[in-house]
Amino acid sequence: MNINLVKLIKKITLGTILIFSATLVWADYYAVTVTNISKGSLFTPLFFATHKAGPTFFALGDTASDELAMLAEGGATGPLADALIATGKVKDTAFTEDVLMPGASVTVKLKAGHHAKYLSMASMILPSNDGFIALQSVKLPKGRKGKTFYSPVYDSGSEENNELCSSIPGPCGGEGYSSDDGEGYIHIHSGIHGVGDLSTADHDWRHVIAKITVKRVWRNDDDDD
Repeated sequence: MNINLVKLIKKITLGTILIFSATLVWADYYAVTVTNISKGSLFTPLFFATHKAGPTFFALGDTASDELAMLAEGGATGPLADALIATGKVKDTAFTEDVLMPGASVTVKLKAGHHAKYLSMASMILPSNDGFIALQSVKLPKGRKGKTFYSPVYDSGSEENNELCSSIPGPCGGEGYSSDDGEGYIHIHSGIHGVGDLSTADHDWRHVIAKITVKRVWRNDDDDD
């Protein structure tokens, strides 16, 4: 075969590969699926962020920030999202719109990057006074193999666990965030004990209640999802 023809074929082949690579982007996009594995708890609309190393929004034993208390008591994701974005290290965010029922799943897609290799997420647990699930700065997976994480229920310690519907939003119809004091520090939630209006048979938990799977995905540059 003519040497010049061989070179031409190689150039065409290389160009085709480059065009294909530019159209399908691998490694920068992740699908995150949250499954409610509780018996009788609801997850308020969830907040997700991909980011660089550094940003945190809670630590066990510390006092909850106002932004975290707003999420844990009332399900408000906006203040917490704004606080993380203000660090300048967030690459992408995503929010779900509906309450996640027991046994149900929801998936979001987020963009990461060479330096933005971490994922955080959070949601309030209903019914509870100030219970929440969360992942904080977990490392995103590499390659085709995904990762699975599990979240227990955390207690923001910003509201007393009186289990009264007047203090719990959502189906209970009570208030959301308030300035009432709780235990004063973030800890693992001890569950529902039936001291107020909530039934332990319907709403109690003793183990992890959220399953979160994270997987890298192909994304077409023309896909706006």
